[in-house]
Amino acid sequence: MWYCVKAISYNPIGVIHSPFIEAINVPIQASVAKGIKGTVEVYAEYAEGLTDLDGFSHIILLYHLNLIKSAPLMVKPFLDDNLHGVFATRSPARPNPIGISIVRLTKIIKNTLQVEDLDIVDGTPLLDIKPYVPKFDNRRTNQIGWFNRNINKLENARDDGRFCK
Repeated sequence: MWYCVKAISYNPIGVIHSPFIEAINVPIQASVAKGIKGTVEVYAEYAEGLTDLDGFSHIILLYHLNLIKSAPLMVKPFLDDNLHGVFATRSPARPNPIGISIVRLTKIIKNTLQVEDLDIVDGTPLLDIKPYVPKFDNRRTNQIGWFNRNINKLENARDDGRFCK
């Protein structure tokens, strides 16, 4: 049975803190944000949900990209000068501005997670946390579309603020 949902509402479970005060010069993927430290403050009412998370070296953060101003369906991504359909990119400007990052979990103190390899702007609302499990989350691929000709640019690519205007 198909049906249409008019709106979906989520409440943040916390806030992400990082050294990036604006969406400029932020690494565009966590895989190239090596050593960038930050914290994830989980609101007190959700702290019990952190039980046993300390057994994982990496976690997946899902967050609301609250600085995004518009969501065009065709975007010029950071790694290319051509327009692509938004769903064929990792652009933060999306119809539902949800971000995902895999970060290293280094310590938990009460309801605060200390993390590294962070590519997120300070003050970003946290929607969810999931443990990173390679057997679940790692896939062998043989096609990466237009990224194939541009992936070599990833190490040096930084956010230039184009999606927050």
